[in-house]
Amino acid sequence: MKGNFAKTLISGVALAVGVGLATVAIPAQAATLRMAWSQDATGLDPHKQTAFSSIRLLELIYEPLVRLDSNLQIAPGVAQSWQFSSDGKQLTFKLNARAKFQNGAPVTSADVKASFQRILDQATGAVARANFLSIASIDTPDANTVVFNLSQPDVPLLTAMTSLNAAVVPASEITAGTIGTKAIGSGPFKLDSWVPNSKEVLSANKDWAGGAIGVDGINISVLPDETAILASLRTGQIDFALLNDPLVATLVPKEPKLQLTRTPVLSYNVLQLNPSRKPMDQLAVRQAISCAIDRKDVMDTAALGEGKVTGPLTMPLYATDPSKLFCYTRDVAKAKKLMADAGFANGFSATVIAATGEPPTATAEAQVIQSQLAEIGIKLDIKVMELNVYVDTWLKGNFDMAVALNGGSADPYSMYNRYWTKTGNLQKVANYIDDTLDSLMQKGRAETDPAKRKEIFAQFEKHLAEVSPWIWLYTAYGYTAEQKNVEGFVPTPTGSLFGLSKVSIK
Repeated sequence: MKGNFAKTLISGVALAVGVGLATVAIPAQAATLRMAWSQDATGLDPHKQTAFSSIRLLELIYEPLVRLDSNLQIAPGVAQSWQFSSDGKQLTFKLNARAKFQNGAPVTSADVKASFQRILDQATGAVARANFLSIASIDTPDANTVVFNLSQPDVPLLTAMTSLNAAVVPASEITAGTIGTKAIGSGPFKLDSWVPNSKEVLSANKDWAGGAIGVDGINISVLPDETAILASLRTGQIDFALLNDPLVATLVPKEPKLQLTRTPVLSYNVLQLNPSRKPMDQLAVRQAISCAIDRKDVMDTAALGEGKVTGPLTMPLYATDPSKLFCYTRDVAKAKKLMADAGFANGFSATVIAATGEPPTATAEAQVIQSQLAEIGIKLDIKVMELNVYVDTWLKGNFDMAVALNGGSADPYSMYNRYWTKTGNLQKVANYIDDTLDSLMQKGRAETDPAKRKEIFAQFEKHLAEVSPWIWLYTAYGYTAEQKNVEGFVPTPTGSLFGLSKVSIK
């Protein structure tokens, strides 16, 4: 990347998280990796998926133009190089000429253009659409060159393009209307079969442009009980497992044949309020809820203390010390006064929704919150839903409150613009916006000076905590457990399992 704009972009998104890259020796004779997880994918359309379980699967099959490495640096995906123009209003990619889809067709600039046109089409319902609204037009001067012409400089655009929700899909499949019914990407693995809530069978994509793959394939078993996954690891029936429950993960180091990988992640546990519903349309009520919640107690009780209390921004480069944010020290007396000032001295009743299994701590978080809010007169009914039902309900904004686990990003704008801007495509989920939030987001989007961006997003975070549409709780860890003969997996703070492309079994 060249030019002053590009240099400030890289300095603005670079984060050091202390996770090194591994050099993997590929064995002469590979094997099939036997894997397990507790929550299955809910769909196969990479542009529409919000559930972590879907994203974890599809990241093995599809590729974006660029990706984030283990240090949250921009790394090649389908594209092998990229460059902003000096004014920041044009972004050019050179595609890897060896990149092929799993149907044998080359990945071309026409596929990239069709993919982003699909994302930008409101009819698609793409969850990351708001990240790409600065794209005014797309040029394809040759099969391996894509030029994005922008309506304004857009610092976080490149980071947004690292998401699975920005995956490049075949133009032919878009035309055929088969995106979501088939999974044809350019990633390291092919999806050979999928029995929902039971198993997935993946085979290595021998034509993958990213290099040699250390295993012949991956057989994934869906075992909803993570204690059963641990039992299968103990008996050697499973080689590798994704764990979400800290109650189970913390037992792994006690097993002599197993190893645990524990990585701080950018995703965050949050209590989402619905400010479009009474009485949470009143600022004092939302602030009362914020003051009544002991975030550390929620984390300690539901997640065994496995994590840290967080404000809205979870990336180290931008995060504010939570103790400096509104009411992060629990103050029940202040909460009661705020409730009384709003006319609810005797409290009110509401329902909080939670998903089964994503995260496994959701129900426990809801129970702790229920107990804490009872102290200020709020009677909270907990409604636990299957994940696919929860996701549909959540996307419609059809809840009073929701216990959620939401994804993070290396850049604040690409993390939050879909919620907290006036053009955000998940405004129905957030149900709140004001001029200050929108203005700060737009300023942060265009500002190229890293120090000024940090100051802008510090103001954004402070204001968001004060208006309290959501109550941010804590960030946790990503866990994988593997047999000690499984080598080469590199975790990332995004929680991606893409590192399985370089795993080998010794």
